[in-house]
Amino acid sequence: MPVPLGKGADRPQPKEATVTATTPAPRQPVMSDVARMAGVSHQTVSRVLNDTGPVREETRRRVLEAIDALGYRRNPAARALVTQRSGLLGVITPFGIHHGPVHTLLGVEEAARARGMSVVLCSLAEVRSGTMSAAMRHLAGQNVEGIVVVTSVTSVVGSLPVPEGLPVVVAQARPGGHLPSVSVDHELGARLATRHLLEAGHRTVLHVRGPHDWPEGDRRVRGWEEALAEVGAPVEEPLLGDWSGDSGYQAGQEVVRRWRELPAGERPTAVFAANDLMAFGLMHALHEAGLRVPADVAVVGFDDVPGAAHSWPPLTTLRQDFRELGRQCVHALLARLDGGQQIEPVDAIPPQLVVRCSSGAP
Repeated sequence: MPVPLGKGADRPQPKEATVTATTPAPRQPVMSDVARMAGVSHQTVSRVLNDTGPVREETRRRVLEAIDALGYRRNPAARALVTQRSGLLGVITPFGIHHGPVHTLLGVEEAARARGMSVVLCSLAEVRSGTMSAAMRHLAGQNVEGIVVVTSVTSVVGSLPVPEGLPVVVAQARPGGHLPSVSVDHELGARLATRHLLEAGHRTVLHVRGPHDWPEGDRRVRGWEEALAEVGAPVEEPLLGDWSGDSGYQAGQEVVRRWRELPAGERPTAVFAANDLMAFGLMHALHEAGLRVPADVAVVGFDDVPGAAHSWPPLTTLRQDFRELGRQCVHALLARLDGGQQIEPVDAIPPQLVVRCSSGAP
């Protein structure tokens, strides 16, 4: 007979539990680790990171070497919890690759980065009141601390609603508007361009202006008129452009028509275009008609875009420091955020006259 098994002997025995050892994830370095390695205080590391106070160069070097050695990266969320500040600045700018807005944006980013802040960009395909308002609401929802508006279309900026408590500064806007602005001295630039041509011996200077809805265009017209009035030179109605090379070309065709129809003593011999692209289009029309620049018609532009030195002939123009414009916008916002002081309009960034071959004597 089979021998009976003991109670429970026919049941499967439980397997032994297997314990797998796991290596804990390495702790991310924090600011105190950097301070310990560099042999400095926590506050000194903060000053180096935010560029907010005097630090000896040797000390700065040690802090930066410790940051690199540890692989330290700041935690924006933790910083926001401690400081109650997001560290974000918003920028609204027209979509495209136009020289001015692109380089102004670079200046904004440089200045923000130097203060340990980041930029949230809203790029608009169309600059209208509706799109601008939507961009403003979007950035406010991102908890930005302030906004730089890099467009100055008067009809849009003049009616822009601003969320309560959110500081906003506009690049290149008309002084005296309801929003504080930082701007290049456009009147000064236009006076320099016009005087340069008058001093070369031209009887008067025609002007290809920018669009009526742009304060830069209005202010350059004003500077041009002032320079002509100073010497009693005739002031003719400006030719209207839209900042494009095509509009400059059309204006150039009008200059050619007048040059051919008027007697020698009344022909237009000098033109100040409100930007370089229109100046390029203008010179194209002149060359196409067989007129020489500057022997028949001298030309001056405004902006000093890349390529202005390599047009034919090389273009005399006014150089704007767009990066400095962007930096000044950020400094104005940070002064408001750090000290609570009101943003004072800045209208004193001077353009520089760059004389090349397009602006000779008649």
